Amino acid sequence: MREMTATAEMTAAEFLDLRYDERTRWRQLIDGELVMNDPTWAHNASQGCVFAALSNWSREASGRGGVGLPLDVQFDERNVYKPDVVWYREGRVPRRGDPPPYAVPDIAVEVRSPSTWRFDIGRKKDAYERHGVAELWLVDTAADVVLVFRRSQAKAERFDLSLELTAADTLSSPLLPGFSLTIAEVFELQ
Repeated sequence: MREMTATAEMTAAEFLDLRYDERTRWRQLIDGELVMNDPTWAHNASQGCVFAALSNWSREASGRGGVGLPLDVQFDERNVYKPDVVWYREGRVPRRGDPPPYAVPDIAVEVRSPSTWRFDIGRKKDAYERHGVAELWLVDTAADVVLVFRRSQAKAERFDLSLELTAADTLSSPLLPGFSLTIAEVFELQ
């Protein structure tokens, strides 16, 4: 998997004005640089598993918000990320006709890609924390672990709780009553 960055810096507005096509659909703007990558099979399998579990849970009862696949989420004038999976609580779910960029999600999920992982665990994690994401799930397909960062209280300024979940563990969240996902499923270890 190759990474490509732009030779000149861009603003979020310039990034959002770029033409969308199959070749460029996996792009993000990170600190003013265009970063592109192509996900691997392991990436897509883990992303699909998390998305399906959240989608099934949200459809089981009303009031459980909405889940989506990569969307342009603008954090500031130099950063537009495309989390692999997003979840919005009820009342915050984007409407069908809403154009990008979308609001910062309540839960953001980033799945490891060789060209972007350093951003996911560094700059992007910091931005998610600063901009109020309640939980960040980092799915590490190389180590078969899920790193969970969350706030102990809604008003907490920073992620003050962290978990490292392995194949024997189950992912749950105080934001998602009744939701559970076996980590072994995420990495096709069952």
